[in-house]
Amino acid sequence: MKKLTLTLLLISITLVSFSQTVETELFKSGFSSPVDIQNAGDSRLFIVEQGGRIKILNDDATTNPTPFLDISSIISTGSERGLLGLAFHPDYANNGYFFVNYTNNSGDTQITRYTVDGSDPDLADPASALPIININQPYSNHNGGCIQFGPDGYLYIGMGDGGAGGDPDNYAQNLMELLGKMLRIDIDNTAGGNNYAVPTDNPYVGNPNALDEIWASGLRNPWRFSFDEPTNNIWIADVGQNEMEEINKELSTEAGLNYGWRCYEGTLPYNTSGCPNSSELTFPLATYPLSGGNGAVTGGYVYRGTVYSDIQDLYFFADVYASTISTIDPDGNVINHGNFGGTWVSFGEDINKELYISDLGGNIYKVKGGEIFGIDDVATINVSLIPNPASDSLQVSIANNLINTITIYDLKGAIVLSKINVSSSEKTIVVNNLESGVYLVKVTSESGKSIIEKLVIK
Repeated sequence: MKKLTLTLLLISITLVSFSQTVETELFKSGFSSPVDIQNAGDSRLFIVEQGGRIKILNDDATTNPTPFLDISSIISTGSERGLLGLAFHPDYANNGYFFVNYTNNSGDTQITRYTVDGSDPDLADPASALPIININQPYSNHNGGCIQFGPDGYLYIGMGDGGAGGDPDNYAQNLMELLGKMLRIDIDNTAGGNNYAVPTDNPYVGNPNALDEIWASGLRNPWRFSFDEPTNNIWIADVGQNEMEEINKELSTEAGLNYGWRCYEGTLPYNTSGCPNSSELTFPLATYPLSGGNGAVTGGYVYRGTVYSDIQDLYFFADVYASTISTIDPDGNVINHGNFGGTWVSFGEDINKELYISDLGGNIYKVKGGEIFGIDDVATINVSLIPNPASDSLQVSIANNLINTITIYDLKGAIVLSKINVSSSEKTIVVNNLESGVYLVKVTSESGKSIIEKLVIK
């Protein structure tokens, strides 16, 4: 657990203005309140509209005339309700499963699994709905909405504290409630009469005073969170109350963390009655003050694309009201890149890890850096893969440098194996768990230069 005194030193950061190296470029307009952007391991982007439709945006910026899924008749809208999140199963290419997070006609959170149509990959089967979990919502706001699969293959669900203001029922600190939590469930198995099971290593399994589904507590409204697989981190942007917005970064394997709400808003005491000692709480990596009394942080992703060299390794986030886009570098430095004029509600990645951002007004933009990778960035290190083709193990070697990270991607762009902080000129990796086929190996040196090589697994 992080101590508050240390955290205050780390995150007492003023957002500084910075000459813009981040740009946005309109990619496609005409959507209705687009609140999420996802990809299914191919060139398409799936745009989630709050009113209940998911539309397919192709890589040539055309939109399919028929929605992928339309559940507008079974959702509630208004305030922060609606169709709020989408996640594709890690094995979507084979099983066709995807999951949606919406508020149902009663205003409660519903996570449901659907299946793609067996004859048309651009359509879902509306009759395939399988309810996974339903969570009562006492108010119309703070519904969370983000669902993501972690590197462990489990489904993570970000739940707000139930709404109103100030968490009047203290849900976020109550381990017998699912509100104000990060949940973690196994959707590939069933148990206890549910259409899911609970991973046995969830932190409160077997605790009679806590619910098994809980992975972390003390969240106000984690509207958007993401996993950064090369570093094994989870980034959670939690919307604040009156004073500040917060961004949390922890190892995704850290179980049972308490992020402090309603006891603290960011680093500021809010209502500490009956709260744990601050030494038992996990405080944010960074905070920033509300702009003119308004603010709502939109969490994004660490840029792992291969086009822009100057934004590599930067975590992107935005603000709904201030219209700003900001980044956090690996050292924790926060840079405000300015007001970009949008009502920013979500980021997304395509198959190549390039970033997009959605404006609630109906536009999808590309997020661009200022420097495109050149030959000096990708061709000045000499890497060898031995043997290639490989079957059991692979030796990765670099000449006249040290390896920092090794990342292996399949041809859909999914990370299948990564090694970080190697700090050696040679690394042997076991690859016998990879299926036969062609992969891409990205090697980044400690000097920051990268190269991508093809690997064949027999």
